[in-house]
Amino acid sequence: MGSRAVRPSVRNVTDRTSNPFGLRPPFDRSGPNERVAAFGYGDANADFHVIGDHPGVHGGKRTGVPFTETDDGLAVQSVYRDLGFATGPRDRPTLENCYWSYVHMCSLPDGHEPTEAEYDELERYFDAELRAINAHVLLPVGERATDHVLREYTTQRDRLDLDMEALHTEEIRGRGFMVVPVRAPTEWGGDDRNRLVSTLEAILERDYRQTKGVATTVG
Repeated sequence: MGSRAVRPSVRNVTDRTSNPFGLRPPFDRSGPNERVAAFGYGDANADFHVIGDHPGVHGGKRTGVPFTETDDGLAVQSVYRDLGFATGPRDRPTLENCYWSYVHMCSLPDGHEPTEAEYDELERYFDAELRAINAHVLLPVGERATDHVLREYTTQRDRLDLDMEALHTEEIRGRGFMVVPVRAPTEWGGDDRNRLVSTLEAILERDYRQTKGVATTVG
């Protein structure tokens, strides 16, 4: 795939890689030797936005970078390496035309899951960053991220069962976005990984860009 996979849009939103818009999470509940948050990371001009759950699931509590450390996170990262979006060290890769973030960016002590109130508290930060990145293709990973993205950025959620096996790699038109749900890697079986790679290759081979009507700045 090579350069075809990493052709960027020409927007120059910012050249910062980690937390490019300077978001400040509203609480610090991280454990010892952990980062406050795994902030959004990558190419802020990206056409592809990969969205995970929280650092305890998809990694980043110690690196501060989404999709690192954990088996789930590294499995996702490996797909984007195969396609040429990610290069360099696994704990701090260089991303081109791809951005990674979580619906709940803040770290929590090991064994703790975000409460519904904590997800709600961080939703406005996630939404502001998603609209600032303004990617063309949203790739939510796992049930929580998929439910949120389908509910907030498409009109399809009420028509779809949240069956990740069935939704995996489906192309769903949203409000200015195309959404491609991704099954949690811990649940991948058979051909799931190959289907994701093939779907992304097919999207890259055609004109996936859409006219967008969402905001392109935070605030």
